[in-house]
Amino acid sequence: MKYLFSFLFLFIAATTLTFAQGVFSFGEEEHNFGDIKEGELAEHVFAFENTGDAPIVIENVRASCGCTTPEWPKEPIMPGESAEIKAIFNSKGRPGNVYKTITITSNASETTKTLKLRGQVIKSDSTPE
Repeated sequence: MKYLFSFLFLFIAATTLTFAQGVFSFGEEEHNFGDIKEGELAEHVFAFENTGDAPIVIENVRASCGCTTPEWPKEPIMPGESAEIKAIFNSKGRPGNVYKTITITSNASETTKTLKLRGQVIKSDSTPE
């Protein structure tokens, strides 16, 4: 009987540890810059909280093109803590509609998370009148 209780305790403990994961809870997962003048740097911060029961470790954050630069925390985000992922879009030479993505790879319950950026780059008038 003593062995049965020991086994059950170990089983429950192992099961609990196996399912403990961090969870991303973003305030928003898509941002529309609206109109951006060509040549401007447009920045946006995606704030999130770890609502899970284990630390989140962000392994990588990748933008869909070289015109967008992401910045992210390199240290683990503990349960209950908040953090930010900053996206900087360089509109130089990119007139027209903008649709960019930022892909986060982590140990969270959703191992790959995608954030979206939209906007309209207004062509600059570079020819003198």
